[in-house]
Amino acid sequence: MTLLGLRKKLVAAIPPSLVSAIAVGIGLFITFIGLKNLGVIVQGSEATLVKAGPLKATVLIGLCGLIVMLFLEMIKISGALLIGIIFSTVLAAIFGYIPKPTQLITSNLNIGALAFHLDILGALKWSLFGSISTLMFIDMFDSVGTLVACCHQANMVDEKNRIKGLGKLLGLDAVATMIGALLGTSTTTAYIESAAGIEQGGRSGLTSVVTGILFLLALVFVPVVQIVPRYAAAPALIMVGLFMMKEVKKIDFTNLEEAFPAFIIMVMIALSYSISTGLAFGFISFVMMKLISGKARDVKPAMWIIAILSLMFLTLDRLPGTIEYLRSLM
Repeated sequence: MTLLGLRKKLVAAIPPSLVSAIAVGIGLFITFIGLKNLGVIVQGSEATLVKAGPLKATVLIGLCGLIVMLFLEMIKISGALLIGIIFSTVLAAIFGYIPKPTQLITSNLNIGALAFHLDILGALKWSLFGSISTLMFIDMFDSVGTLVACCHQANMVDEKNRIKGLGKLLGLDAVATMIGALLGTSTTTAYIESAAGIEQGGRSGLTSVVTGILFLLALVFVPVVQIVPRYAAAPALIMVGLFMMKEVKKIDFTNLEEAFPAFIIMVMIALSYSISTGLAFGFISFVMMKLISGKARDVKPAMWIIAILSLMFLTLDRLPGTIEYLRSLM
């Protein structure tokens, strides 16, 4: 799909209001994850689903890190998020909430159990079609949603609001997905935490190269990296969510045809805990609103394809059962 330029055409067909909604929705999603990791939000009863958590010491330590990040951002200090994470980690260590690392580096980097065990011919079965298609849709919508949101946050758009170098970005994403599969990882996609680097000034490919090198170094220093608790890093996610919320001002809420799909995207990304699911519901609702208002001609051909793919994505899990039902009728 990437080589044929289909993904690029799909991205270009997404209306500007939905692009902004994607950014806001991902921001809410990241914030929700941050609040959950911090312990401010915990699982509730069947009636409430979630609720506010108790103000434990770890929560207070994380909130202290959040205050540090806010203060440093207000006075325009670079690296505010990283400094806040380090501050919370040090604070947790002082009060004895994290153990000291038993060693500084690890030499156990054997990936033989996972890497290079592909069985493509074994996967070419009708019974696996639904699973493969679902993974493809999830990866496609997740990467498209993340790239659209992050590129607009980084101002990587031209005067026509088109993402610069989108074809190359999608190509790199596709190659990374295949390399990740070859090495035995779960489906690789563009990661939404890129928004944190963008907010701290990252605008070029050099940022990603440095990030990749640091990830490789982190493999050696896993014992040290592991001491950073989730509640120390969680405030950074909350901050990124805050930064991404500014896109909401670009949505015209007076125009219900675009406001409702945008609203669905924002809400469903966060509440379904899935970027791809939120986008699917939003794209389908956009086409439906145009049909209801008698403006079907305003929908670009690529947007029709997106809506059909979205509908397939949301109903694929029903496909095996439907096939078995049809067979039973014959």
